Amino acid sequence: MAVKVKATLGLEKYYTEVIAGENHLITDEPVKNGGGNKGFNPYEILATSLASCTAATLRMYIDRKGWNIPEINVEVELENYPHIQTAQFTRTISFGNAVIEPGWDDKIHKIAQACPVHKILNGNIEIQTLLDF
Repeated sequence: MAVKVKATLGLEKYYTEVIAGENHLITDEPVKNGGGNKGFNPYEILATSLASCTAATLRMYIDRKGWNIPEINVEVELENYPHIQTAQFTRTISFGNAVIEPGWDDKIHKIAQACPVHKILNGNIEIQTLLDF
């Protein structure tokens, strides 16, 4: 499945409009980095991708199983260590006040690992850069 997004940055430092199909969002940098903090920063967008994909993947599975879990919470913390070219995601999944039956935890963990964004982040990633002048 191919995804195409377009980011446009004008003269306002780091305020970037991003378009994907009919959807729009704003990214920016924090004030301490010279931005206006008017939107998610790029690292937050990356962590958001994992969190939202995990939640959606779990919802599909939970609904298919008919489990009574009305709320899915996924928190992702991203630590970047550029000096050693390593990043670490810590994903915490909770379900509000839902009662998780014995044995569901292993299945939930396995399904979270099957999230498509999780798979991309754990696979080989290649970035090709083309210049269009």
